[in-house]
Amino acid sequence: MGFTEIFVATHDAALKRAGVLDEGGSAPAVQAVRIPGISDFEVEQLGDLAGTAVHAGGADYELTMVDVSSDSLLAVPPAMVRALADLLSYETEGEGNILDDVAAQWAAQDDMPFGADQARTYVQQLAELAGSVDDSERTGLYVWSA
Repeated sequence: MGFTEIFVATHDAALKRAGVLDEGGSAPAVQAVRIPGISDFEVEQLGDLAGTAVHAGGADYELTMVDVSSDSLLAVPPAMVRALADLLSYETEGEGNILDDVAAQWAAQDDMPFGADQARTYVQQLAELAGSVDDSERTGLYVWSA
């Protein structure tokens, strides 16, 4: 079964990491979330759900190619990084946890290989990763998908 790894890195480090993964290698990176059974498409679905939840729907949440040297490495657009990071602190009126709601909606998508509880763990981890992206360090959020 394939997997998708989402990680924080500089551009050069992301290309190196993709090379290692393309060759079949290694454990997850330090600042990474590895999710079995999904592809980049499901990551884009999560971006759309997160954007809608934080009232930033309509932005471009499509992952983009990073470099012609790796067709398995994609960059997460800044709008999606912000939407994911905002899930940790977004204030809603009334009851309910926005992160829980997004995780439940994501788990309910067609052919998702996990339920709401596991989705919540992944969404929490991805939101934390997104929050650690630092423009001053020239880091970004990247997706590698087998």
